[in-house]
Amino acid sequence: MALIRRMRIVDKSEEELAMATSLKIAFCTDDMKTVNQHFGSAKTFAIYLVDLEQSNLLEVAEFGKLDQDGNEDKLSTKIDLLDGCAAVYCEAVGASAIRQLVAAGIQPVKVYRGSQIADLISDFQAELRSGPSAWVAKALAKQSGSVEKFTQMEADGWDE
Repeated sequence: MALIRRMRIVDKSEEELAMATSLKIAFCTDDMKTVNQHFGSAKTFAIYLVDLEQSNLLEVAEFGKLDQDGNEDKLSTKIDLLDGCAAVYCEAVGASAIRQLVAAGIQPVKVYRGSQIADLISDFQAELRSGPSAWVAKALAKQSGSVEKFTQMEADGWDE
């Protein structure tokens, strides 16, 4: 199983987008509007950066035709693609995939087939504003630690 296409959308600098209260969230979709794919056989992932007030589509990745065949080799490519994401929303996900996602620090979120991505983002933003759940709070703390580490490195005059 190979990644066929990967499109990264850049309209702002990484620093402008990577705020301490923003998280990367992936959605398993084949129409870019709804979550309608099983994680293991998902043909397309739409990855958004979401903060309290806005969301930006960062990237779209497309895979070839995939079957729900129990072949776990295809999972590693997908999990690698989702590096840096706090969560992946899908209509279904197998137990092995759940273990691998959680080990990679990615929260699998199972939603009803046809759930609108825009509604899920809005719900996620409402959760951020009202007090995040445990996994969201953990992801925010991890993100905040990364931002603080790089800010300190820059202040110390770090270069490559």
